[in-house]
Amino acid sequence: MAYPGAFDHQSNVNPAQLTRPGQSNGAGDARALYLKLFSGEMFKGFQNNTIARDLVMKRTLKNGKSLQFIYTGRTTSEFHTPGQSILGNDRNAPPVAEKTITCDDLLISSAFVYELDEVLSHYDLRSEISRKIGYALAEKYDRYIFRAITRGARKASPVSMTSFEEPGGTQIRVGSTTNDSDAYVATNLVNAFYDAAAAMDEKGVSMDGRVGILNPRQYYALIQQVGENGLVNRDEQGTARQRGNGVVEIAGIKIYKSMNIPFLGKYGTAYGGTTGVTAPTNLGDFVGVTAEDAGDATTGINNDYGTAAELGAKSCGLIFQREAAGCVEAIAPQVQVTSGDVSVIYQGDVILGRLAMGADYLNPAAAVELYVGATAPTAF
Repeated sequence: MAYPGAFDHQSNVNPAQLTRPGQSNGAGDARALYLKLFSGEMFKGFQNNTIARDLVMKRTLKNGKSLQFIYTGRTTSEFHTPGQSILGNDRNAPPVAEKTITCDDLLISSAFVYELDEVLSHYDLRSEISRKIGYALAEKYDRYIFRAITRGARKASPVSMTSFEEPGGTQIRVGSTTNDSDAYVATNLVNAFYDAAAAMDEKGVSMDGRVGILNPRQYYALIQQVGENGLVNRDEQGTARQRGNGVVEIAGIKIYKSMNIPFLGKYGTAYGGTTGVTAPTNLGDFVGVTAEDAGDATTGINNDYGTAAELGAKSCGLIFQREAAGCVEAIAPQVQVTSGDVSVIYQGDVILGRLAMGADYLNPAAAVELYVGATAPTAF
């Protein structure tokens, strides 16, 4: 029996009678007016570690447009004839050659920050923009150096005097099939590293400063074999080993991972037919896809970094010693911000990152390119 005024638990309240404080003007999304809290984090995108700058010969360029590097070839020895004057080698040995690296034009990355947007924003806008600008410059820095090393691995020595043959670059095939997936097989990579070490030993390249740069998927396939197949890791364990910072070695070659090497026609992102993996559609940059990467014909580029066609789609890793390439810096990577009258006039600031550098191969004997397929990529 229901008493007058009693609440009927079985009855339904008409939704039209509800007061929804989150609605705008009593209509639409019931949560539209609720506060959107800032998590304290921003999605930073795909950030790459830049490593090439400290792995090659780096020089500061001042009061000039280019820097000269000198090669000295081998000389000869001979037995002395009693009574004969010693006046030097009669074959003009050792032969000497040069390599000149020119500074490219000023490379910039910039953004305008409107002051009112900063006032209204509840997160630090400038630091995030500055960080992204720095990443853009550093990424380009690595890509040009790795492309220069790739070019060097396909070149003969600059010393070309008759009867004084000097060793050139090395190209080593990974695996024995024509499949791109050979590039991800740990055993194939280990064998290629030992071949590269032997080749550099035979060419008289110093053991000091030898490194290998692999695609991340190659690196992770490889480190699972640490302790087997000749991989050595005496210093680090756990997460340090997985970061790809050169703590794993094969034949004295420290191994790094990078998304900035020319890899199967892309910058470290081609999947190459890996078993059970479906490649996503929006992943990575194609080598040579932008105007800045198009090659030596592009305005602003004064060195030959190769085009997409020249670099090809079969390169899958680099092994080199620090003398393989040189880098000249006129302006090191830096960030500048406007202020004063400029800020008053435009009611905001321009955040500018800039860099003036150039890179090219130096000693081809110190450069090794890994590739897949039956035919090695051609020189350019």
